[in-house]
Amino acid sequence: MNKVLSVIAEFNPFHNGHLYHVTESKRQTGCNYAIAVMNGNFTQRGEPSIIDKWSKAQMALSSGFDLVLELPTVYGISSAENFAEGAVKLLNSLGIVDVLSFGSEEGNLDNLNTFASLFLDEPAEYVTLLKDELKRGYSFPSAREKAAIAYLNLKEDKKNILTNPNNILGIEYLKALKKFSSNIKPFTIKRVFSDYNSLEINHTFASSSAIRNLISSNRLEKLSSIIPEKAYHILYSCLQNGDFVLSLSAYEKIILYSLRTMSLEAITCVPEVSEGLEIVLKNASVSCNTLPTLLAKCKSKRFTLTRLQRILLYVLLGITKKDMEFSKNVIPYIRILGMNSQGQELVSQICKSTPSLSVITSLKKFQDSNKHFHLQKMISIDKKASDIYTLGFSNSISYANLDYTKKMIIL
Repeated sequence: MNKVLSVIAEFNPFHNGHLYHVTESKRQTGCNYAIAVMNGNFTQRGEPSIIDKWSKAQMALSSGFDLVLELPTVYGISSAENFAEGAVKLLNSLGIVDVLSFGSEEGNLDNLNTFASLFLDEPAEYVTLLKDELKRGYSFPSAREKAAIAYLNLKEDKKNILTNPNNILGIEYLKALKKFSSNIKPFTIKRVFSDYNSLEINHTFASSSAIRNLISSNRLEKLSSIIPEKAYHILYSCLQNGDFVLSLSAYEKIILYSLRTMSLEAITCVPEVSEGLEIVLKNASVSCNTLPTLLAKCKSKRFTLTRLQRILLYVLLGITKKDMEFSKNVIPYIRILGMNSQGQELVSQICKSTPSLSVITSLKKFQDSNKHFHLQKMISIDKKASDIYTLGFSNSISYANLDYTKKMIIL
């Protein structure tokens, strides 16, 4: 009997660690199909993807995945909670997924589930502890960590679970599966060889951060040993053609212009802006001429760098709090970026399982036929993200309308 594995990822870019993850997940769960739900041209940490979403999809399809679906931008660049909920809602809607596999530093599903249940149920004593920590000026992630440690009376060896980025996302996936009463079974693979933010290269393994660091320092000769061969050639072609973006600073003039010309009221409508941050951002935009200096000026114990970068992305893409609220109340469409022959079988199963589902193979056809206002707004944000993304290319032509002209990847 066929079983379907799913993975939620950024593939920024795809590397040997991702190949290990999908291969081991298939082996250990007995799944013989693999679906990736992947965010597009911008990432959850508020940064541009090093290469475009179609190239990333092609890398994944060449290295173990059968179907690559785009996570709508409004989820893909939002907080860990909304990122996870959007992806899980998407996977749930397919009606064919058996397993959701994610990497974690912890590697123990029971320990991660303890936190997921706590954050979903939010007992009164925990909420009081959380409020106390927020009053002390901590960011929400730090306050939540401190409150959870106190409420659960954790032993020393469990206190660092909430400091690791893969654990945090894994907990949010588990929470979302519980929240939506999903039948999808969670599964975790312990992260090995290199940490999420590590810049070290461990034999044939390196984190995405380390790979982006190699690219930014033009040490491309090291890439072939840490990226699967077919995926490497796709990445190398993008780099040679100048079709890549190194950092959010590629858009700094657009972002600074936007902040300088926005009213304070408009800035307060940007997601994750609260507690007077609109004034801090406005003043920094007037007095700073680069994004690094603006971020340094705005960063504090309350406002983390990642949160600030996400806010700058919302400004860049014109995303509002209203857009974010809408996203929480809809089932996202299914945007296919690429598939192989097994992926085509999966798409056929999805269409039979849920005939009413919006499955997009042509953006133009979807825009012409779908009358759902919120889904139309979400897809327009995806298109805008693609059009703006290419403006970050330094040595290449920044074409627009790629969501219309780029063909779906079929292997």
